[in-house]
Amino acid sequence: MTTPFRTLVRERRSYRSFLPEPLDDVTLHETLADASWAPSNCNTQPWEVHIVSGAARDRLVAALLEAEETSPPNPDFSFDAAAYTGALGDRRHAQGAAYHEALGVERKDYKKRRSVSVQNLHFFGAPHAAFLFLPQVGDSVRVASDVGMFAQTFLLALAARGLAGVPQTTLGMFADTVRRELGISAESKLLFGISFGRPDTSAAAYRYRSTREPVETLVRMHTQ
Repeated sequence: MTTPFRTLVRERRSYRSFLPEPLDDVTLHETLADASWAPSNCNTQPWEVHIVSGAARDRLVAALLEAEETSPPNPDFSFDAAAYTGALGDRRHAQGAAYHEALGVERKDYKKRRSVSVQNLHFFGAPHAAFLFLPQVGDSVRVASDVGMFAQTFLLALAARGLAGVPQTTLGMFADTVRRELGISAESKLLFGISFGRPDTSAAAYRYRSTREPVETLVRMHTQ
């Protein structure tokens, strides 16, 4: 029996703790095949997906940790947390506070907060990580939105199988490192990454759950 969409979309979470066992090849292929049916502008399907597992995963983790210690961020697309002001900033701060509270991390415990942040580069223990690249077309906004639709479809395809994934802007901060380690052309631009696998339901991070605004807050109906 398939999971009703209303249940599926509400139960999907951005898990930040995973079991180490990798997915079998059939499950991985079928999940990606489902995700490939995501819509895109004129059916251009501009997503370029690179997945690391096994030894390749471990080498990339080591390279990312070294880059984080020795090099400044080198994202292909800008990100400025301070640019999120007003309600956007409020939601961003509330999300961070709720996550750290679930982990028992005090706001002023900067050492522990850094150790939590670095888990991004360990893929939160996930056995797989997908890196979503795109070709540069104009200002890239259209192709980036297509990649976003692929990513959401992939996340729902994982959730439908009892699996989980977490989109990570942080992984997009190391575009040169990822390209170098995976042998990817400089013409392909990294948007973000998704760590994925089986969620560790015993972890403190599993208890964290983000909230959503009421429909009326973000949607305006125009009838006349």
